[in-house]
Amino acid sequence: MNATQHPELAVSTRGLTKRYGDYTAVDHVDLEIRRGEIFALLGPNGAGKSTTIEMLEGYRSPTSGTATVLGENPLGASAAWRARIGIVSQQAADIERFTVREIVRHFASLYPDALNPEETLERCGLGEKMSARVPSLSGGQKRRLDVALGIIGKPELLFLDEPTTGFDPAARREFWELIRELGDDGTTILLTTHYLDEAEHLAQRVGVIARGKLLEVAPIDELGGVEARVPIVSWRDADGRQFAERTRTPGALVTKLVAEHDGEPRDLAVKRPSLEDIYLDMLERINTEAAASAPASPAPTSTTTEQNR
Repeated sequence: MNATQHPELAVSTRGLTKRYGDYTAVDHVDLEIRRGEIFALLGPNGAGKSTTIEMLEGYRSPTSGTATVLGENPLGASAAWRARIGIVSQQAADIERFTVREIVRHFASLYPDALNPEETLERCGLGEKMSARVPSLSGGQKRRLDVALGIIGKPELLFLDEPTTGFDPAARREFWELIRELGDDGTTILLTTHYLDEAEHLAQRVGVIARGKLLEVAPIDELGGVEARVPIVSWRDADGRQFAERTRTPGALVTKLVAEHDGEPRDLAVKRPSLEDIYLDMLERINTEAAASAPASPAPTSTTTEQNR
């Protein structure tokens, strides 16, 4: 069954859930991604990012809930629908018999309006490896080949699951430029990443997922809400004790501290929480809540105690 999807949405889910026995990998996720948007899904390892992506790609069936992607249910979607999406998964390309140029040209031949293979390889940092066979590539170069194969069909919707793993800093920034160009051309992009700077550079909106739950969806500069961005003033007193205070008027607090200490206190600093600070605070809160709600382990019986000695 499909979720109801507005024409301006590329992705729409309602209550999307995936369970494996007693373990819930994805827990009632409601998500909407607009056409032409670059959306980043952030979360630690095991949060449910890849499972969510695989359900949206149609490669994994949900336990419950609905998903609509480009107007269709991904499960059992048509070949025409598959030609409209591009996928860069976490698995490197395993096409051993071909040269880099041969395999990208082959994939390009499968699409009605593909990108130029040689230009795509240049943009992915493989211009000097076009004649090399796939087994001779390094891990990072195979990852770039994955990206080239994912975008060669000029997809309407591109799934990027940890796409820059193995890239050096220069290659990552070149890749970011390519993604921005695709976004400017109208491609909808769903990106999962561990790199917060990557989300900051690329995404208009981000979602944070942890323990299978989608904690928040917001524009990148609004994540966590207004309170999460209140500046923190920190300092030490004459005895070396550390203090910190959140305040919307950091200038006034600093003036007060200078007057009270007859000069600037030791280690005085004013810090506005970064995206990383806000993200880590969100993860810490859900981990704390999960620990508090976990059932207490029963006290061992005398029999169990004897057996464990």
